[in-house]
Amino acid sequence: MSARPFYVCGPTASGKSARALALARLWDGEIVNADAFQLYRGLETITAAPSPQDQSIVPHHLYGVLSPNETCDAQRYRSLARPVIDAIIARGKTPIITGGSGLYLKFLTHGPSPLPQGNAALRAELDALSLEELVAELQTADPVEAAQINLRNRRYVSRAVEIFRLSGIPASEQRQNWEHVSKEKENELRGIFLQIPRPLLHERIAARCRDMLEHGAIAEIAAHRDHLSTTCRKAIGVPQILDLLDGKIDHETCLQLIIQATRQYAKRQETWFRRETWLTPTPWDGPLE
Repeated sequence: MSARPFYVCGPTASGKSARALALARLWDGEIVNADAFQLYRGLETITAAPSPQDQSIVPHHLYGVLSPNETCDAQRYRSLARPVIDAIIARGKTPIITGGSGLYLKFLTHGPSPLPQGNAALRAELDALSLEELVAELQTADPVEAAQINLRNRRYVSRAVEIFRLSGIPASEQRQNWEHVSKEKENELRGIFLQIPRPLLHERIAARCRDMLEHGAIAEIAAHRDHLSTTCRKAIGVPQILDLLDGKIDHETCLQLIIQATRQYAKRQETWFRRETWLTPTPWDGPLE
């Protein structure tokens, strides 16, 4: 098998880790994490990280490499993952990258977005304008973008105006150039997008969430609650368990809120990965666990 990276993507609880492990064993590969929250140590239960037993079968990388008090974003993840992947290839092994964090994977496969980052001072200035004023400015500066986005969505309009003011180049033009470069990159990419029937996925999500709460997730959050980074606090289950620990909700409510949030996240993941047309849709054919 070629040492070219292979990506195993899909919604949460779809069996990505098990599929990646099976492929790594078949292809003499090594697994690289692409889940934003499995990067953190001490949160293995709530993030559904691979078990120590699974990690002992083939080399696993970028699991538990950050402290819970550290922040992380897609650019930092890319800087962590690229050297690891290059080293695996240099050893003649196949990197199997797996995870459900779409933006992290996008930065890894396609590089950073060319659009300028937000500017706090400019954003405050734009916040002071009415939606009508923002729309009028956008229609003058970037009529193509204005025709493509929902002009009733203030966040979309404000961001498009911000991009033009910061760069002097319309967002529509920058995005066109980016998409052209992306298509060229995609010819070199290979991977799968696990597709699982929605009712079955919901069953697996509910079972995982129950198991998580019963086997250590609450203790994990209690142990780190005073020094969780803003990144860690975004992980599904963390806000709900913090409310449980503070007595704001009971155990059953906590569980149902986590299940609901996880189902919503899985739906967003499915939408994201369907847009990544370089991934091969792969029907779920039963658990590999």
